[in-house]
Amino acid sequence: MAESMKGLKRTARCAEISKEMLEKEVTVMGWVQKNRIKGGIIFVDLRDRSGIIQIIFDESTVDKAVFDKAYKLRSEFVIAVTGKVNLRAGAVNPNLKTGEIEINAESLVVLSESETPPFPVEAGIKTDEQIRLKYRTLDLRRPELQNALKMRSKISNITRQFLEEEGFLEIETPILTKSTPEGARDYLVPSRVHNGSFYALPQSPQLFKQLLMCAGYDRYFQIARCFRDEDLRADRQPEFTQIDMELSFVDEEDVIDVNERLLKKLFKEVLDVDVTLPIQRITWQEAMDRFGSDKPDMRFGMELKDVSKVVEGCGFGVFTGALENGGSVRAINVKGAGDMPRKKIDALVETAKEIGAKGLAYIQLKSDGTMKSSFTKFLSEETTSELIKACEGEANDLLLFAADKNKIVWDVLGTLRLQLAHEFNLINEDEFKFAWITEFPLLEWSDTENRYLAMHHPFTMPMEEDLPLLDTDPGAVRARAYDIVLNGNEIGGGSVRIHQNDIQERMFKELGFTEERAWENFGFLLNSFKYGVPPHAGLAYGLDRLVMLMSKSESIRDVIAFPKVKDASCMLTGAPDLVEEGQLEELGISCIETESEEN
Repeated sequence: MAESMKGLKRTARCAEISKEMLEKEVTVMGWVQKNRIKGGIIFVDLRDRSGIIQIIFDESTVDKAVFDKAYKLRSEFVIAVTGKVNLRAGAVNPNLKTGEIEINAESLVVLSESETPPFPVEAGIKTDEQIRLKYRTLDLRRPELQNALKMRSKISNITRQFLEEEGFLEIETPILTKSTPEGARDYLVPSRVHNGSFYALPQSPQLFKQLLMCAGYDRYFQIARCFRDEDLRADRQPEFTQIDMELSFVDEEDVIDVNERLLKKLFKEVLDVDVTLPIQRITWQEAMDRFGSDKPDMRFGMELKDVSKVVEGCGFGVFTGALENGGSVRAINVKGAGDMPRKKIDALVETAKEIGAKGLAYIQLKSDGTMKSSFTKFLSEETTSELIKACEGEANDLLLFAADKNKIVWDVLGTLRLQLAHEFNLINEDEFKFAWITEFPLLEWSDTENRYLAMHHPFTMPMEEDLPLLDTDPGAVRARAYDIVLNGNEIGGGSVRIHQNDIQERMFKELGFTEERAWENFGFLLNSFKYGVPPHAGLAYGLDRLVMLMSKSESIRDVIAFPKVKDASCMLTGAPDLVEEGQLEELGISCIETESEEN
């Protein structure tokens, strides 16, 4: 039977009890982790968010009613205990912060009883994630999730403190805003007052933070909620949080400087990890050529080798055909994999095909000195020798080759590089390897839409020396954009913004916007630009992803209190759900039933 607190006041959290409190009376409150009955003594592990402390109910010293009540305690009962702090009479537990002490109970109040939980509330459980998400409040009691959310709170607080000291103002921007093109799919919110019109939930505060720079606020930041209606994966959610910032009268160097110092402070204060400054910078082109990715994991080697010149005119149609079509031939050397079974190599070939390649060529330099290959019969001995040399091949190496358009070659070898690094344990999981990726392409061609799209967004400034190329070779124009990458994950990105009307007009033109459409979609921004806009630049971090990496969590869901699953639904609340017909009528909305794909 649940009781009231009867005027009790908690004097400390469980793990805040220390040897300095010996012989003092304390009151603690929390959840029963477990209880053990040994003769006339009941041992209860009491847990709150700070940790666990052992409570002793000794039949020879405690009131019989209290002992009888303690006898009935079960896991997840919520209790309040008053007693004296003593050194443990039994074995010390070195795994607990409170492992040398215990509380000899004098009184017990059962604040709430609990049914048997659907899974144990403890570290390292293997319960199916769907069950854990359905009973999320129980899952959130586990130490792994509590530690991750504590770290998240600490990161947010340190960030706020640092940016305030750097002269930033924290300003909130609207959640209900205007839908604009050139991005992921918007979440739309129907307006009851403006029947037939819709708000959009913001994908980022991008336009509003630029407006704040126009308004003269100089340095802005916000820990901002953002929304994107897109397919999910382990490190993506439909609603997520950004550490968002914008600065006036600056260039790339200013933004990078502030953020390097922020990262250094975060990693030192949260993890006691020293980040060496300045952080390495590599261009987008170099990242793609060396790692096959614009978010390279640089904790290991296995870099791509461009062997196009070696195989030029070699007679092997797959290679020569790729080169004739403007593509390339590149390779990775998997050290120590020369004796890989054919079945595993075939699986790598299938992976390459799934990514978009026609196949994957290989040379096995076996440990016994022999060689096996899928294509060298088409090459001269001299070309084969040069190819192996270019790949720095030696006994017990596996050389993998992709030949196609550059994008496909990069995607294939970049993916296989990561996959094989994990398989061969080449990655030091305790290392944090940062890099700035700079000089991204300004535009990327979309075969689907038959036009150029902005790689970042339409307000990114081109490199000034590349401006003439906007008219002649738009695909070659580089952007004044920069991403910060950590261990193969983009944790933040930004750019210098366009603040000159003529360049913004040229950008819209390259993106296929008519003047009318540009003003229809972005008129509120363009109109503000008429009245004096400072040069400005900014950056935004994905807070969820940053916490996931810093806490070494397996999924982004483990660092969000109430996350969604892959179909963007909430296992706990059942959202999204149907609403009453009257609500839809008020909004002027009707739902049309569509046939399922199975029909």
